[in-house]
Amino acid sequence: MKALLNIDYTYDFVADDGKLTCGKPGQVLEREIVRLTEQFIENGDYVVFAIDVHDEKDPYHPETKLFPPHNIRATKGRDLYGKLQSVYEENKTRENVYYMDKTRYSAFAGTDLDMKLRTREITEVHLVGVCTDICILHTAVDAYNKGYDIVVYEKAVASFNEAGHEWALSHFVNTLGAKGGK
Repeated sequence: MKALLNIDYTYDFVADDGKLTCGKPGQVLEREIVRLTEQFIENGDYVVFAIDVHDEKDPYHPETKLFPPHNIRATKGRDLYGKLQSVYEENKTRENVYYMDKTRYSAFAGTDLDMKLRTREITEVHLVGVCTDICILHTAVDAYNKGYDIVVYEKAVASFNEAGHEWALSHFVNTLGAKGGK
């Protein structure tokens, strides 16, 4: 069994005026991310929207010192980017679609994601979204450490750091044994 983990493809991370945007590299992913999401949903595979959330001016969150405020709870910045928002809205009541908040880079850190996947006997996670060298990377490492097979779609991940993006793509394959998705 497999699951698609749709990570942080939000307005703040992708739109030109997003608070921590990867801009054009993220925007060009929209068609591929939407295609994969619709395909996984229609096939009955588990689709997880793992979306970063922060509280404004949280002095205890480590990202507060590292990045400008982004994906603040109840703001437009947390909306899924582009057509992905309508794909989610149209399918959110399906049993195989799950939207979850995450407060750390990894979709596994402090969430019930591992339990949700194991309950459904999922052994393979497919990763799309942003940022390749941050949240995708940390999620992939945790998935590897938990024994999941990993598939990363090179045409459906991006970052605001091109060198980090390229390094992470290599790391997925050479260190985590990830396969490339088509």
